[in-house]
Order: sequence, then structure tokens, then C-alpha cells
Amino acid sequence: MTILQTSIPYDPLTPRPLPGIQPTSMDGWLLRDDAFAAQMQRRTALLAERREDVLALDAGAEPAAQELLDLVLLHAYPGCSDHATRPDGQVVEIDRTRPLETLCQLAQEDFCILQKHGDEHVLTGAILCFPASWSLSEKFMRPLVDIHVPVASYDGDIARRVQRLFDGIQTGRPLWRFNALWYDDAELYQPRSASERRDITDPVKAPFLRSERQTLLRLPNTRAVVFSIHTYVIEAERLRKMENPA
Repeated sequence: MTILQTSIPYDPLTPRPLPGIQPTSMDGWLLRDDAFAAQMQRRTALLAERREDVLALDAGAEPAAQELLDLVLLHAYPGCSDHATRPDGQVVEIDRTRPLETLCQLAQEDFCILQKHGDEHVLTGAILCFPASWSLSEKFMRPLVDIHVPVASYDGDIARRVQRLFDGIQTGRPLWRFNALWYDDAELYQPRSASERRDITDPVKAPFLRSERQTLLRLPNTRAVVFSIHTYVIEAERLRKMENPA
């Protein structure tokens, strides 16, 4: 399925040293773009067809998931209680007993919940409809270091820096970063086992650029860290024209 944005609100081709984190505001935490309606339809379909692949929640993370739902409603749908009307006109029932399922139908972002277990943050919950070559089932209930094992540049020094970063995240002061991934097709649902490494597409020949705007936010009550992912897919040729206008 091809769902594309026409632009990206930052320059995805400007490299930043890992982890590439910069501050943002709560107003910039969640975004909507011109692919909102199509991406939301895709999310609804994936949740219905592949629920066990795109959703996981440990019992201990349920309070954090409910807190996250309330925070998304506060910022994206202020004043809503039992139902929320999306920008595409779809009405979503607010079911606080199923927070991740409800979140899946409210925001373009995927959400991962990480909680401190001992000295490390562990992935204890997620709604992940648009994985970029990784598998939720392989990463669920695993710490940050294990989650990033397939990433060659994620060495011991970076791992320590990222853990310190997670420890220092403050409520109301989200952080964000982005990546740039070249793909041969535009499909948003791209799960892949860590044992099946993806062949990196040549940027010169790639038809699509996929970029994730990733944010980190601490929930004030449960103190869990939320890692959210807003996925952009744009035609490489369109991006090149934007970079080199005639």
C-alpha cells in the first residue's frame, strides 16, 4: 500500500551525530500532516488484522498506558470525554480499559512505553503499526541495549549516553530526533526479524525516503518514558526537487 506525504517539516538529509537529540515543546509533541486520513485507515486495518503483531502491553504498564491516553486526549482532542472526532471526521470511542487500542485510532504516532527496571529502561508496552524493519514481539520486555543490538552504530558508549538521557528526561520537556531510511517500496508496515537484516537501499536509486520523527517524553505520574514515532514516507524524486529547486 502506498501512502505518501508531500513534504517533511524538517530536513531529513542533514546528518546529526547519535543520538541526535534536541528539545521541543508539548505543542510540538504530536503532529498531523496531509497523510493523516490514509495513515489512520491503515492503522485501523492493521490493528484489526494483526493485533498480536502491532500491540503488546505488560500488566505493570497499564497505568502508564492509561496516563498516556489521557495526555494525548488533553493535547490532541481537548475537551473530549467519551468520544473524539478526528480531523478526517471519524468518531472514536474513548475506551480507557483499552488504552493502546484507543490510541491507535487517535494519533498518527506509534507509541512505545519504557519503564525503569533496575538500572535499565525496558519496553513494557507499545502500539507499533509502522515498524521500520524491526519486530515488536522480539523487543517486548527487553531493555534498551537489547532493543538496539542490530544497529551497528549503537555501541557501548552510545548505549550509556542514551541510558543517561532516559534517566534525565523531565516532564513537560519532550525531546526529539529523526532518522532517514531509504526503501524500495512505500509500505508502512515493515516488520523484520533481527536475524533477517535488511539490505540497505542505495540512496541514489531508492524510490522512497522514510523518515521517523521520534520524541521522548516522561509521564508525570507513572514516570514512564514514552517513545513516539511519526512516520513520513515521501517520493525520493520529490525530495530531490525540494532540495534542488530549478
